[in-house]
Amino acid sequence: MERRLDDAALEMSPVVANCAMNRERTLASYGRELGLDVLAEIGGGWLDLCCGAGRALAEAAARRPGARITGVDLAGHFLPAASAVHLVTASVAEWSPDASYDLITCVHGLHYVGDKLGVLARAASWLGPDGLLVANFEVASVRLAGGAPGGRRVAAALREAGFRYDGRRRRISLRGPREVRLPYRYLGADDRAGPNYTGQAAVDSFYEPDPVSVR
Repeated sequence: MERRLDDAALEMSPVVANCAMNRERTLASYGRELGLDVLAEIGGGWLDLCCGAGRALAEAAARRPGARITGVDLAGHFLPAASAVHLVTASVAEWSPDASYDLITCVHGLHYVGDKLGVLARAASWLGPDGLLVANFEVASVRLAGGAPGGRRVAAALREAGFRYDGRRRRISLRGPREVRLPYRYLGADDRAGPNYTGQAAVDSFYEPDPVSVR
């Protein structure tokens, strides 16, 4: 039977708190996981959500001196070498930047977030002109009230809002800033969903239709 944790309870969950998904990933891994060249996209700034230890950000800062690079992670266990970039210990479900970015990424972080759709919608508004948002995203982890799969309907709503979703690669992207209002209301998350396509335990997120949100 599903359970629905609020964000505070979810962030204390062993599944989230002990997540070891590529916490010390390198810059090269972003090309493999997200299919992009970070250094080519940084432009006026790079924001990495669920950035882990910050190793990749430190590498980028060394190769692009002066670039505005920000990493946000719930655990806050950052490498000393990442001190050259702006690192924030915070929940991506609550934190907001004070500037826009040309590149926003999230490598496997959304698997452990409760309101995944809310984070995607908010991040869309943080992009600079022609900015790029790319994240790993498993639409099967979005459930409707009662536990029914929301995948097909949610993917359609995301595409209608301007996102591109690659179901084979479990990757979502958006080019250019916009205000996104998806027709769903977040209900809570279940940390007992079990392993997802990565082989690691992940979190299912529950929503109910909310047509009012798109008016």
